Amino acid sequence: MEKELRTERDSVGELALDSGAYYGIQTLRAKENFEITGTKLNFAFVRNIVLIKKAAAVVNKAYGLLDGTKADAIIAACDEILHGKHKKDFIVDAVQGGAGTSANMNVNEVIANIAIERLGGKKGDYTVISPNDDVNMEQSTNDVIPTAGKLTVLSLAKELLSELGRLNAALLRKADEFDGILKMGRTQLQDAVPMRLGQAFHAFATSISRSSARIEASLDEMRTVNMGATAIGTAINAREAYFKHITEELSSLSGEKLRRAADLFDGTQNVDGFAAVSGTLKALAVNLSKMCNDLRLMSSGPRTGLGEIILPARQNGSSIMPGKINPVIPEVVNQAAFLVIGHDVTVTMAAEAGQLELNAFEPVIFYQLFESLRALTGAVRTLSDHCIDGIVANRERCAEWVNRSVGIVTALNPYIGYLKAAEIAKESLKTGEPIRDIVLREGLMDAATLDAVLDPLVLTEPRGD
Repeated sequence: MEKELRTERDSVGELALDSGAYYGIQTLRAKENFEITGTKLNFAFVRNIVLIKKAAAVVNKAYGLLDGTKADAIIAACDEILHGKHKKDFIVDAVQGGAGTSANMNVNEVIANIAIERLGGKKGDYTVISPNDDVNMEQSTNDVIPTAGKLTVLSLAKELLSELGRLNAALLRKADEFDGILKMGRTQLQDAVPMRLGQAFHAFATSISRSSARIEASLDEMRTVNMGATAIGTAINAREAYFKHITEELSSLSGEKLRRAADLFDGTQNVDGFAAVSGTLKALAVNLSKMCNDLRLMSSGPRTGLGEIILPARQNGSSIMPGKINPVIPEVVNQAAFLVIGHDVTVTMAAEAGQLELNAFEPVIFYQLFESLRALTGAVRTLSDHCIDGIVANRERCAEWVNRSVGIVTALNPYIGYLKAAEIAKESLKTGEPIRDIVLREGLMDAATLDAVLDPLVLTEPRGD
């Protein structure tokens, strides 16, 4: 059975659409033009564009700029979408030409057609409600899209920061649990000096806490928006009442304390704020990946590797080797980190590529930035839930490595000098004779002093006077 169609017309020509679709001709053209990623607009982003449309309708109605009946229908249509309806009608690709005009018009057309039906009209009859003249009144793609992007970053980042808080707490619990367990520290994958296993996990927690603070600081830039700038910053077609009140109304609806950019030309053409946020996400990805590298190394083996910790067994590790368990959770976090680092390169290049009064590449910036936030949130959540909480220390293996290492000879430097300590280390490595036995045999220190100096617990804290 063939679908019933309706015909719509724009300045380019006319097209036939599914009569049941709430999107219109400009959306359909965008869908045909931009089959790029196969990924539709992030619905959180759609919701924030809709929130801007609602705020505009509220202000335009309040100050007599838009007929009250039309405004009420637009507001009601916005509320339907904000409550999760009509998702299937947002069909344009996340990556699109036109600086986001297609995303803006997809939202304008869906809102308009919902509002038209609420007023008793038929979809596509834009004499009742116009996507451009009514839904988009006082606005431009060039202030709507970057503002919606900033609101979306803020909302997605909240979940990430919450998950980072959980991860930090889990790492601190392990730091306390493992505080009395000695292990060998290693630099450049070679034996260094002893440390406590808890100190390694505390360092992980510190890096996560620092990453969270860095992200939070960068998010403040997302609260500076260019609403009212319209096309390039001149506020053309934005009347005074709307210009004065739109940011305030959007703040109220979004729950964010937004402020209008002091320089609307800068606020419209420059997107370095998104690059700054992306940079903090990249730094988090670097820290997460390094931590997961360490977890994989410390758990390696279990018989022929370091084997200092045991990661939770999450699934079979091989289709051919029975009993093999792989560190799949750290591995997937590594991969999420690689994605984010690559996304940051894209965001950086797109932010740099803006020309004159507008950056045309915001769609790809948002696509990659939203994906970074989503991937990191999922990665951090699975790391907390399926790995960190279940880690067990292999006390015996940790002690074995400490006892077999010559790294403790470093503690003798203040007493016998670097060169003599190096000679003893070489002899111990060659003969297998313990450091302590060599020092006592050569009469370099008495037993009581030597035992005090070589106490591994003492070696893990700053030396007292």
